[in-house]
Amino acid sequence: MGDVDAATIRAERSDWMKEHLAMYLDSGGAKGHIVDLSAIGGREMTTHCLIRYRGRKSGSTYIKPLIYGNVGGEIVIVASKGGADTHPEWYLNIVASKTIDVQIATQAFEATWREPEATERHDVWEYMCHLYPPYVSYQRSTSRHIPLVMLKAVRPLAVFTQTPD
Repeated sequence: MGDVDAATIRAERSDWMKEHLAMYLDSGGAKGHIVDLSAIGGREMTTHCLIRYRGRKSGSTYIKPLIYGNVGGEIVIVASKGGADTHPEWYLNIVASKTIDVQIATQAFEATWREPEATERHDVWEYMCHLYPPYVSYQRSTSRHIPLVMLKAVRPLAVFTQTPD
C-alpha cells in the first residue's frame, strides 16, 4: 500500500474521523466508544478510545480516536497508519514520553505504556487482527513492523472535554 495509498485512505476518512472525535468529546464519551466499521471491513461493534498526547516537537496537545482491544487488563492500540511505510506521529510522540492520557467511553486515566515482544507480541497481534481484520492487509502492504502499544492505567483523570490545540 505505502504512504501514498495510506494517505488517500486517511483523506477519504478525514471528515468522518473529525466527526467521530467531536461526537466522542461533546458527549463526554457516552457516544463514539462503539462504532460500526463493517462498511470498511471491520466489525459492527468496534471499540474506540481517545488518546491525548503532547507533540514532542511542537509541544501542542493532540487528541486522537483509535481502535483498541483489552488483553489481560491492558489496553492495546495499533500504530498501523493504514499500512503506510512510516509510523504515525502519535506513536512517535508516545515513544518520546513516559505516559499517555487515555479515555475509554466515560472513563479517562493516565497510563504507562510498553510494547509487547516475541510470543506475547504475536498473540496480541492475532487478537487485534481478529478485532479489526484490515490490520492484516495493512501489515502486508508495508515492510514496516507495525507497532503495538499496551497501556496500563496508573491514575484517573477527568474526561477529555476540549479539542486539541
